[in-house]
Amino acid sequence: MAGEENGAGAPLLEVEHVKLHFPIKEGLVVDRVVARVHAVDDVTFTLHEGETLGLVGESGCGKSTLSRTIMRLNQPTEGKIVFRGQDVTKAKRKDLIPLRRDMQMVFQDPYASLNPRKRVIQLVGAPLRRNGVSSKDTERRVLELLDHVGLQREHRNRFPHEFSGGQRQRIGIARALALDPKLIVLDEPVSALDVSVQAQIVNLLDDLQDRMGLTYLFVAHDLSVVRHVSDRIAVMYLGKLMEVSPAEELYTKPIHPYTAALLQAIPIPDPRRNREREREVVGGEPPNPIDPPSGCVFHPRCPYATDVCRTVQPPLTRYAGDHLAACHHPLNVSAKELAAAERSDSSPLSAGAETPSEPAAA
Repeated sequence: MAGEENGAGAPLLEVEHVKLHFPIKEGLVVDRVVARVHAVDDVTFTLHEGETLGLVGESGCGKSTLSRTIMRLNQPTEGKIVFRGQDVTKAKRKDLIPLRRDMQMVFQDPYASLNPRKRVIQLVGAPLRRNGVSSKDTERRVLELLDHVGLQREHRNRFPHEFSGGQRQRIGIARALALDPKLIVLDEPVSALDVSVQAQIVNLLDDLQDRMGLTYLFVAHDLSVVRHVSDRIAVMYLGKLMEVSPAEELYTKPIHPYTAALLQAIPIPDPRRNREREREVVGGEPPNPIDPPSGCVFHPRCPYATDVCRTVQPPLTRYAGDHLAACHHPLNVSAKELAAAERSDSSPLSAGAETPSEPAAA
């Protein structure tokens, strides 16, 4: 994939210490902010042109909120979002209109994201008409896009309810491609689909990327899905990044205990092997994002937690192979790798200064 060259050139997208805290208000006459939901809490990463970054985590970790914030559907509380060298964090609505041509999104629910009263030609052609493309050129482009996503010409006059879930998602993808964007944010694009259809959509996205040079931010809760499309994978928990790694290395060498627990939750196709394998089950529920724990936010559920985990927020530490992890007691790391590790500039601003000195206890 093109993302293997992600070290060259300026990033297409830069997310710097982004936070999004939703206020909780009370009061009959005057609204008072009594608390805040820490949905996204100091997240930093870059995305290079032609690369696919998988963003994973369990439900409620903030990955969809982060994706919508990058698209400026949500206004960040703090931090900076830079797209193609332009700071878009506080861009006004009129300033975002030209940026929408290069930044598009495919939503999780393929039916809810399509107007049931519009035909396919109207849905896919809407971005083109909004940008002044003539009716004749719009129809030609819509037919071209339908061919790209594996739909037939006669589908252009049908309504969304006449299609299956997978076909509706193809319509959403065609609409996102209408203006030849540079970046497409895919918010769990296959989670509402059957497994066989998931594979078809994933293969389609892979083909489109190779053909059109697209860049993807692929949001999912299923690590087995993002493995096949991602160059790098970022793992989120309670609004924070726990680990960022080259895709294949994450599956063979997880460093954060939360990542290891997610990987162990992936079922093995062989029922016998699936029953026999040893799993390290993470107990409990994610903490309340209104009042996140001090130190490492994963420490209440972590089997390796010590006193330092409860008091000091771990920095994102860079290990060999550009593998980042925020853990005081990392897994699968040798003493030599620990000695060579360094604090990453992507670390949260409130994180401690010291990198890990010892691996997780056996």
